[in-house]
Order: sequence, then structure tokens, then C-alpha cells
Amino acid sequence: MVLSVNTNSSALAVLKALNSTNDQLAATQARVASGLNVAAAKDNASVYAVAQRQRADISALSTVTDGLNRAQSISDVAVSAGQSISDLLNQIKAKVLSATEPGLDATSLAALNVDYKSLVGQVQTALSSASFEGANLLDGSQTNGMKFMATADATGFVTLSTQNMSLGGSIITFGATSSIGTTTAATAMLSQVESSITNVNTAVATIGAQSDQITAHSSFVSKLADTLTTGVGNLVDTDEASESARLTALQVQQQLGAQSLSIANQMPSIILTLLKG
Repeated sequence: MVLSVNTNSSALAVLKALNSTNDQLAATQARVASGLNVAAAKDNASVYAVAQRQRADISALSTVTDGLNRAQSISDVAVSAGQSISDLLNQIKAKVLSATEPGLDATSLAALNVDYKSLVGQVQTALSSASFEGANLLDGSQTNGMKFMATADATGFVTLSTQNMSLGGSIITFGATSSIGTTTAATAMLSQVESSITNVNTAVATIGAQSDQITAHSSFVSKLADTLTTGVGNLVDTDEASESARLTALQVQQQLGAQSLSIANQMPSIILTLLKG
């Protein structure tokens, strides 16, 4: 080995190794701190690009979930209101049927008619209350079905069909001003009430089936988002146990490198000993 006061090749070699160790240590500390093995494109360009695409899909699925949750709420409100209306129609049928009984006096008919009109008013209240964020599937305010995004690429949709239960319509056929003040009127009303009950139950069943579809699809979207999240983690997450062990090893190497550099820096002083001789 050549000794020189101008060039300390041993110190340069040790310094190069120490710098390399410091760089590796900094990178390992960053991975341990962030929990990411691929935090930026420079870490692994191809893996980073794939992970970013998956993150975009996950974000889109979050938007899909928000829409499906709104659809679920709208359908749940409609089903609840529809069931209440069905129960009210059953009570209305009982009043109408009582009013068809021959021999009822005018006072009894008037009392039944008051109860009938009260129940009809409750049906109207249920219809107007069946709204969530301004969307009502039952009162005729929605002329077309409501569509909600079902896929992250915005090509698939789920649809809630409207069921117009407005009084005097195609589902509830008797009007808001109808009356059972006479036996004849009650007899004529009975068939309308019975058909309305059938129509309402069918409409509620339709909304209920659509609500079940939305629930099932929401569950699928949630599982898909979880799977994609796990996939991204497999691509970019750090193995903390392995990195922690590596961190400890590099810290030891750093200490040894510093000690070696200190020793190497003392080598030129040997020349002073030779000169003294």
C-alpha cells in the first residue's frame, strides 16, 4: 500500500462505502416511517403506475357507494311509506265494507264517512312525506325512473322505478274527494278500494325488490373496493418486520463505517513517524 499525504485511498474507499450505507439507511428509514415500499414513481415506476390506477378505481367506487347509499335511502323511505299506505287501505276497506251494510241509518253512514275521509287524508300525508333529499317515488313528482351509477367506469346503472300512488291515479283509483256517505256510494267504492290494495301491494313489492338489488350491489361494491385496497397494499406496502431488521443492520454498518473512516484518516500520520525516524 502506498502512503501519501495527498491521497488517502483507504479513507476514500471507506467514505464511499459509508455514503452508500447512509443512502440505504435513509431510504429504509423512509420506508419504515411511511409504511410504503413504493411511495413515489422513482421507487418503482411500473408498480407506482399500476397502484395509482387502482387508487383511481377505489376513489371512483367510493363515489358509486355514495350514490348507492342515496338510492338505498330513497327506496327504503318509499317502501316504508308504501307499507303504511297499504295498511291504511286495509282500514279504508273495513270502513267501506261497513258502509255497504243494508239498513244503516244516516248517522252511522256519516260517522263512517268521516272516518273514511280521515284515512284518505292520512294516505295523502304518507304520500307527501315519502321523500328523501327531495326525491319521492310515490307522489308523481318523478316522471321517470331514477338512475344511479353502479360501476366505476360510469357505464352501469341501477334504476329505481317510480310508482305513482297519487289518489285517483292508476294505482290508487279512488279520488281524494270520494265519499261513502251512502250505501250505494260505498258499494261502488268497494271494488275500487280492493283493486287499489292489490295495486299498492304490487308497487311496494316492486320497490322492495329494487331495494334488495341495491343492497346486494352495494355489498359487492364494498367488497370490490376492499379487494382493490388490499391489492394496492400488496404492491406498495412495506414489510415492516423485514425493514426493521434491515434498519438495525444498516445502523450497525453506519457505526462501523464511521469507525473505519476514523482509522483510515489516521493513516497519513504514519508518514510523520517515518519522517521522525
